[in-house]
Amino acid sequence: MNSLPRKPNKVIIPPIKTQGIKTKLVPFIMSNIMWEGDGRWIEPFLGSGVVLFNVQPQRALVSDINPHIIRFYRGIYTGEITTSKVQAYLEEEGRKLSQFGEEYYYEVRRRFNELRDPLDFLFLNRSSFNGIIRFNSKGEFNVPFCRKPDRFRRAYITKIVNQVRAIHEVMQGKKWEFRVASWQEILPLAQESDFVYMDPPYVGRHADYYTRWTDQDAIELAQKSSSLPCGFALSMWKENKYRKNPHLQLWSEFTVERTFAHFYHVGATENLRNSMIEVLLIRKGYEAPLGAEEEETTTVRMYQLPLFLD
Repeated sequence: MNSLPRKPNKVIIPPIKTQGIKTKLVPFIMSNIMWEGDGRWIEPFLGSGVVLFNVQPQRALVSDINPHIIRFYRGIYTGEITTSKVQAYLEEEGRKLSQFGEEYYYEVRRRFNELRDPLDFLFLNRSSFNGIIRFNSKGEFNVPFCRKPDRFRRAYITKIVNQVRAIHEVMQGKKWEFRVASWQEILPLAQESDFVYMDPPYVGRHADYYTRWTDQDAIELAQKSSSLPCGFALSMWKENKYRKNPHLQLWSEFTVERTFAHFYHVGATENLRNSMIEVLLIRKGYEAPLGAEEEETTTVRMYQLPLFLD
């Protein structure tokens, strides 16, 4: 069953970690959207892919401006990247990291910036400082080392391999298209039966994810979304103890707001790793009714995917 609303029995956790990853929020997102599931699930800001892998639509069009994320997940989809390849790679590279330490991390980083290998991207993503994805103006990955030479212990490798296996199994029999494209290229492709889920970079928080995300980008996204021929939902931060998000007023006339409390563990500085009220903005008419036991503001618990031991 691909229709929404529903809640997953277990949240599938993806192997790629991104700033603002929605792992904790998947049950909330899926239970607040109403969609029959007949068309395509469209995500123009794929990021970690955690929402896609849990909604599990039969048809999907997903994109990201970060080519490394798309290349990695497309490789799993086509069978180019397998669990056995991931395991062999991480065992070998993890052994070298343990032996040579920080110096080897930067060797892999230099190699990745030259050759763009998707497995090197996975290695860097899982051994960089605070799991941050950040690129400089030349498109080079520039996050420093997490300073844990023994990062890829056997249990950690098994965990990552099981995450790859889980999303590979989800992809089976599905018609999914992965594109390296901007949201401006993807939104015009939406049709009436589709549903668009958007998780853009948060203004003032994730500016260096791959390219900068500006106030004007956020304004343009709101304007274009209002004329979509289908339902949509957008994840955005609402407020924390420091400030409120002024961009929400751009969406107020054509969306319904559902909010939840969330805690960020990923961020470059301490003020990016604290309690946040986030909001799911849903196009009016596509919001699921609130259950009698539900409150509009919800604290979301973490679900864990059990290991699949060989």
